[in-house]
Amino acid sequence: MKATSRLLAAGAAAAAAVLLAGTGATAAGQPDQAASSEPSGVEDFNYPQADKIFKETGLLLKRGDGHIVLADCDSAPGLVEVFARDKGKFCFRVTGKQGYLSMELDRVYAIRGNDFALRANMKVKERSVSFDVAKNTWTAVGETADPNNRDHTLLELITTK
Repeated sequence: MKATSRLLAAGAAAAAAVLLAGTGATAAGQPDQAASSEPSGVEDFNYPQADKIFKETGLLLKRGDGHIVLADCDSAPGLVEVFARDKGKFCFRVTGKQGYLSMELDRVYAIRGNDFALRANMKVKERSVSFDVAKNTWTAVGETADPNNRDHTLLELITTK
């Protein structure tokens, strides 16, 4: 009788484990994190739809604080405008008191600032260079500011009010 009870108990435990595995819950009755399709509540600051934007435009947006975002250039006045050879013009809306956006955009040669203080961090070959962009006017950056006319890659935009 004892052997039969043990066998029934073991069978019931095995059946419960199979049922729980099929519902995405753990033995403690909590949802299994791996089985959950809901997004995590932790912000990773990666740029939304960055892969899609890169495929369409060649602009690789990486991370930011949400205060500098890609915008349609005709959507509003006061946008930051960035010009890149072979890729054209990109515009960014700036909100809040400060903003940060990291990216990779090759062959940038001019940036038009807005009402914010703006710094553009770039690289040429393996050297880092920074440009302070004048408010509400065009600033030569990259190859147009380089005596050797070398291509520069825009890596970051940083703004403060």
